[in-house]
Amino acid sequence: MPDPENNNKIRTIFMGTPEFSLPGLTSLNAAPNFEIVGIFTQPDKPFGRNQILTPPPVKEFALKHNFKIFQPQKIRLEIETIKNLQPDLIVVIAYGKIIPPEILSIPKYTCINVHASLLPRYRGAACLNAPILNGDSETGVTIMQMGAGLDTGPILRQGIIKLTGTETLEIVHNKLSALGAELLVPTLNDFIAGKITPQIQDDSQASYIKILKKEDGKIDWTKSALEIERMVRAYNPWPGTYAISNNKIIKLISVDHKILKSNDHKIGESFLTEGRLAIQCGQDSLVILRLQLEGKKIMTSEEFLRGHKIGPFV
Repeated sequence: MPDPENNNKIRTIFMGTPEFSLPGLTSLNAAPNFEIVGIFTQPDKPFGRNQILTPPPVKEFALKHNFKIFQPQKIRLEIETIKNLQPDLIVVIAYGKIIPPEILSIPKYTCINVHASLLPRYRGAACLNAPILNGDSETGVTIMQMGAGLDTGPILRQGIIKLTGTETLEIVHNKLSALGAELLVPTLNDFIAGKITPQIQDDSQASYIKILKKEDGKIDWTKSALEIERMVRAYNPWPGTYAISNNKIIKLISVDHKILKSNDHKIGESFLTEGRLAIQCGQDSLVILRLQLEGKKIMTSEEFLRGHKIGPFV
């Protein structure tokens, strides 16, 4: 580790884009022995109904702290730019672009990635959603050296959180983002000091998660109520979960965690239970708490029932 008395800080490039990146970036910025010499983030994108060009959260942080900002469309065209920054280290947290080998080989030490799963399980982009969707009892973060493959590099450290079966995507996102930030700087310091032996991943235990698309949120009511309940928790706010009733698209925002042991209706048929809206699934039924008609505000199922005729869900 550089001698702090010589003020020899570790020149660090940070690459990240969404809210998930911010706690780690904040932690790195507060560490006295690291100097952030540049921040790479994705280009500004249109957002909202009016498609207003909006900077990503990491750019907003960088502007506030007067960092050099780079927003390339193609990171592979920035090799010379990165070389000129003379990084000792590159730290990547949810950047959203694949880093080519030519860039991985530039830093003096290595390139480090904070990945939101317990690798080798759930390699890929939708790693926050997967443990909720699959009913896992735990998930976590992995701090790893980056390699040429997708999330295949040696593991430096992992942190675990337990899951109770009621967590939403937002809760898992926030817990893992904070956990990654907590582990990041101590792990970097220990690695640079030679106190960590990187552990090669067991590829035989690996699983891969595809990038989610909007159509992945379409509910298949032939699935069990438990599967759909997990899906609602795992897919909100993105890609969202939705169905069609009376020729209208309806988003399911939240459902009751308690599965209704009712199998007296046709699959997709909606009915009332204790004044609340329920839907028959392939096995058991699901009680809807909040939903949203396309173009309308979010409402409770009770509010929905007061103003809309209920029909089958497809």
